This record gives sequence, structure tokens and C-alpha cells, in this order.
Amino acid sequence: MKTRILGIDPGSRMTGFAVLEYHDRRFEAVCCDVIRLTGTEDALDRLRTLYSETSALITRYRPDSCAIETPVYGKDPSAMLKLGRAQAAIIMSVLHNNLPLFEYYPKAVKKAITGTGNAGKDQVAYMLHKLVYIPQSTLSDDATDALAVAWCHFQKLQDPASDHPDPPGKKQRQQNSWSSFVASNPERIRK
Repeated sequence: MKTRILGIDPGSRMTGFAVLEYHDRRFEAVCCDVIRLTGTEDALDRLRTLYSETSALITRYRPDSCAIETPVYGKDPSAMLKLGRAQAAIIMSVLHNNLPLFEYYPKAVKKAITGTGNAGKDQVAYMLHKLVYIPQSTLSDDATDALAVAWCHFQKLQDPASDHPDPPGKKQRQQNSWSSFVASNPERIRK
């Protein structure tokens, strides 16, 4: 059975995307690239472009589902707001195209590929090149992140009871987000 997953790493200037296909016990990155928004200065135009480009990807590659990385924190509130808006534009495009949508935290994505949620980008890229046939010899960080999100979702499909954190939902909303952040990132706390 063939499975296609659209993975997206949202960004306000560069959004990574990848289509991961599983067929005949083989993984292939059908496409890995970025939506570049650097030439567009108007924030609303960037959101419109993200929406339409995501719709075009869905129409062109006909994925079975979409997995998107969820940003969890940032140093700059303005940057987080822009990132949240970019993610919302992508989510609305996916929902408008009636595609099932799944969200994953960065640590869950890293853990699905490397076995640890604290892996570096180079470790994730190395493992992806071992696990997936990727036509390009090198990928941008954004495209690699998108492929990693798609891989994470495929793993979740194979083992729904796995210990990868679920997408944000009722259980997540009941937790104190700062308490969760502190518990997950003890090295970032200054004493």
C-alpha cells in the first residue's frame, strides 16, 4: 500500500515542505524544498502566498495527510506571532483542502528519527539520509525539518501508542505551559 505524507516546517520567511512516500517497503522523498517569502515585504501577502502555495502542493502531490511542526517557544514575541500566523495560514489551507492534519512538537520529531528529543539538526539530517531515499544530496535546514516531520507522522501511524507526544489537544491544554516548558528544558533555567 502506498502512503504519502506532506510534511511542513512553517516559517514566516522560509517554509520547508517535503512529500514522503512509502511504497513497497521503501521510503522516498518525492520532493523537498522551501516556499521562499523573502521577496515579499507585506505580511498579508506572505500569508496569502503560504495559503496558496500549500494548496498547490496538496493539489500536485495528493498526499494522504499533512504533518506540521508546532513551535513551542521563542525569545522574540513578535517573531512567535509571525510564526503563529504563518502556521495558521498553512493549517487553513490544509483544512480547506479536506486533508487530515497532525501537529508534532520539535522534540517528538527529533525523537522519532534519532531516538532522542535533544538531537541536533546535523544528526537528524544524517539519519534521514540513512532512512529515506532523497534525490538531492543536500537539503536546506527547512526542507530537512519538513521531511523529519513527515517521517515522525509515518512512525506515529505505524505505532499509535508510541511515546511521541500527541498534537496539541485537550490533554495539552490542561497542563500549565510554563511548567511543561521548565520540565522539558531544565538546561535553559538560570539559577
